[in-house]
Parts: sequence; C-alpha cells; structure tokens
Amino acid sequence: MLGILSNRTYRHLFAAQLIALIGTGLATVALGLLAYELAGPDAGVVLGTALAIKMIAFVLVAPVAAAFAERLPRRAMLVCLDMVRAAVVLLLPFVTEVWQIYVLIFVLQSASAGFTPAFQATIPDVLPDEKDYTRALSLSRLAYDLESLVSPILAAALLTVVGFHELFAGTVVGFLASAALVVSVTLPTPHASAPRGIYERTTRGLRIYLATPRLRGLLAVGMAVAASGAMVIVNTVVIVQGEFGLTQRSTAIALAAYGGGSMMAALMLPRILDRVQDRSIMLAGICLLALGLVSGPLVRDFESLIPLWFVLGLGYSIAQTPGGRLLRRSSRAEDRPALFAAQFALSHACWLITYPLAGWLGATVGLAGTFVVMAVIATAAVAAALRFWPSSDPDVVDHHHHGLADDDPHWAEGGHRLGHRHAHGFVIDELHPQWPRQG
Repeated sequence: MLGILSNRTYRHLFAAQLIALIGTGLATVALGLLAYELAGPDAGVVLGTALAIKMIAFVLVAPVAAAFAERLPRRAMLVCLDMVRAAVVLLLPFVTEVWQIYVLIFVLQSASAGFTPAFQATIPDVLPDEKDYTRALSLSRLAYDLESLVSPILAAALLTVVGFHELFAGTVVGFLASAALVVSVTLPTPHASAPRGIYERTTRGLRIYLATPRLRGLLAVGMAVAASGAMVIVNTVVIVQGEFGLTQRSTAIALAAYGGGSMMAALMLPRILDRVQDRSIMLAGICLLALGLVSGPLVRDFESLIPLWFVLGLGYSIAQTPGGRLLRRSSRAEDRPALFAAQFALSHACWLITYPLAGWLGATVGLAGTFVVMAVIATAAVAAALRFWPSSDPDVVDHHHHGLADDDPHWAEGGHRLGHRHAHGFVIDELHPQWPRQG
C-alpha cells in the first residue's frame, strides 16, 4: 500500500491531508473546551448546534463551490481555501459570544465543503491506475482513523504544557503546512468541455449522480453507513457511562475498538478489491452494519459492546472506502469535481438525518429502541442498494443515439456500431443524459 507514496505529487497531497486532519482534530478538542468556557453546562447544546451547522454547510455549499471550481485552477483554489480555514481558526480563540462561534464554524465548514471534494477529485487524476487509486483510498481511510486516535492523545499531551487556546495555533499551522505542500506540486486541472451556466454547473454533479444506477446504490450505502455511525458517535458515551456506569477511559476504549475495526478493513481492502467487485464488497459491508445494529439490543455489558463496535467499524470501512472508485468510473475527468461534490453533499445529508435522530431516540425511547430504528434504516438501505444497483454493472454499455448525425465524431468512440447503436465506456454527459434500460 505504501508503494504509492513513491509518486511525489500524491506523497505531498497525502501529507497535506494528514497534517490538516491532525490540526482539525486539535481544533475539535479546543472547540469543546471553548464552548464550555463560554456556555458552561450548555456546552453540549453549543457543540450540537455547531455540528448541525457543519452538516448544513456541507450539504448546501459543496455543489455551489464545485460550480465555481470548474472555472478555477485547482491548485490555486485548494491553497486559497486552506488559507481561509487558517484565518478562521486564528480568530476562534478571540470569540466572546456563542453566536460568534456559529458564524466562524459556518465559514470554516463552507471552506472545507469546497476543499474536500476538489481534493478528492484530484487524486484519481494524479493516480490514473485503478490499483494505485484503490490503495490511495485505503490509505486515506487509515489517515482518518489514525487522526481520530492520534489527535486526542496529542491534544492531551499539549494541554499539560499550554492552554486550550494554543491548540487552535496547531490547527493554523496544519492548514498552512497543507497549503505549502499543495503549492509544492503541479496538479492537473481538467477543463469543462463546453461553457455552462451557473445553474447547470451547480446541479450537474447531482444530476449525473442520480442518473447513474451504481451511484444511487452508493447513496443507499451512505444511509446505512450514517445510521450505524451516528449510533456509535452519538450514543457511545451514553451506553458506556450512562448505562454501564463506567469512566471516560472506557468510552475512549470503545471508540478505539470502532476505529480499530475500520483500520483493519482499510488494510485488507486493497488486496480484496483486486479480486472482488465493488458491489459485492460494499453490500457485504452494509449487511454487516445492519446485522450489528440488529444485535445491539442484546448487548448487556462492556465486554460484549467492544466486539460489536469493532464489527461496526469493520463494516463502516468496508462499505465506505471503495466509494471513490465508483465516482471515478461514473464520470469524465472534467465532471469529476462536481460529482465528488454531489457525493459529499448527499452523504452528509444522510448524517444530517441520522445524527439528531440517534440522539433524540436515545433520549426518548431508550437505547434498545434506538438500535432497532437504526437497524430498520440500515436494512431498508440494503434493500434500496440491491434495488437501484444492478448486479450486472459493466463499464462498457450498449446504447443508441437516434438523433445523432451519421458523420458525428462520437461514432468513432467504442465499437460494434449497428445502425444507431454502439457500445463504449458509458457515463452520464451531454450526449448520454439517461442511463440505457437493461435489455
């Protein structure tokens, strides 16, 4: 897996991602402490609102940012957004009112909503070989999991010698270092095939996404992932400290078990994906999530929670990691940023539903009932993925062009032309606005 780091451009981009992630993790810890300083016992309300603002920014801003990104040099855009994020974090230690936190969080997450999809869309252009790209996806998943483990430990160590306001400085350094690493390489910037209006550019990714069967299946996979992930993230502390009466250390161990399962899957997936189709792997992942949630009400003690959380982490990574391969297969290079932005917005819309639902159900109907509801959502998502994502999912698709002139250059693409039919690698674009019907 680490062999792909021999590619200088990808090595710098991965280092930029990792450093920015650790900085963001430090800011997360510092933000919680800042919320407590300003709001005291109401800090949970402040953090919950900030999380909701984050998801709303992701859902609303990502497609709009992708529309403007189509006209901007990709490297310049990524660097500018890193600088915006650094500037916002630099202001956080100086806030004196809760509403100021909300405003800055919205600006910060709006910049992230522009940065992350554009960054993700760059990797397949840097690593055109599918095996290399698969390993990059697993390495990225490992980076996220490592960040969740390393950042709290690093924050705890730093807090022994500095105040929490200084943790924000670590985040600023992270974003500046990320920008410097992006500047140090030359990035490909595919150009749009034809000029498009703002509405066309804003909605293009969503229209490609929803018109592609495998991506409709990916959206169902995202809902199952969000149902299980929200249960873990929102209710682990409630289960461990509220139900079992254990300590914060036990909560950390439970979350580490979840992260450990995710990391193990990320390490195993590259070799598996060389031999097994994405659909089979991802469906297996969400089936594992649904079964884990179904067994949740049977958990009676901490010893049985740990293996369940490990299994849910395993299923999470199995279902989530190959998604980038589907996006890559389903778009032309010039449409890739818009499609990654659509995935970013739609997947976070799933989390925007499941986060508050997991918290509200846990407080009103109890944890067993919450497990049941989340299991129902995950099971429905499995059924939807099976329905929308056909088992036969070839790249080359036979289709017709009834209105296309006989001398149009497009007929040279692919082969096996018969009348107004031919076959080639099929994606949704101007000439192919709809997916051909099976048969």
